[in-house]
Amino acid sequence: MEIQKARIAVLVSGGGTNLQALIDAQRQGKLPHGEIVLVVSNKEGAYALTRASEAGIPALTVTRKQAGGQEAFEIEILRALKEHRADMVVLAGFLSILSADFVAEYPNRILNVHPSLIPAFCGEGYYGLRVHRAALERGVKVTGATVHFVNEVTDGGEILMQRAVRVRRGDTPESLQARVMREAEWKILPAATERVAKSIVKGKGN
Repeated sequence: MEIQKARIAVLVSGGGTNLQALIDAQRQGKLPHGEIVLVVSNKEGAYALTRASEAGIPALTVTRKQAGGQEAFEIEILRALKEHRADMVVLAGFLSILSADFVAEYPNRILNVHPSLIPAFCGEGYYGLRVHRAALERGVKVTGATVHFVNEVTDGGEILMQRAVRVRRGDTPESLQARVMREAEWKILPAATERVAKSIVKGKGN
């Protein structure tokens, strides 16, 4: 009997390395309860769109400027999610803060990956290299990544998974970012996505 799959939409802003980790996990059978059915970028020409195309996944761009403001931007994304019957949403390097109204449409079904061990180096203004720069300036010996549910507080939702990464002497923000991605983000994001997908399928009675 074929297993039922939760339909996953992935929201991106840039190169899509975390999207690629999800695509690879799906190909390798590590996402048995989930299927990526849509990729949405809020940036024109993001390389993540190319990754989606190469994997045969429908993809589209929705920008705040084109939509005419945050509310219209979110309405357009929600419309796309409904059209593709998305059960859950994964923010994979999505650099736009979503409103409480948007989050309420998918309670405990929106995941985000953040490049630190929350509650360290998180919240408004902490994203990308800024996180790793802050970690190095603070002199921490261990950093890592966190996958958490998204709620109305930036980086404030329930933590699903974390993975620690040791900081090395001589690390730059760029070298630390690369290692956190490789050793933490690309491992825990697919694992957490599968966990949530499995609970959604179970909730549907399969």
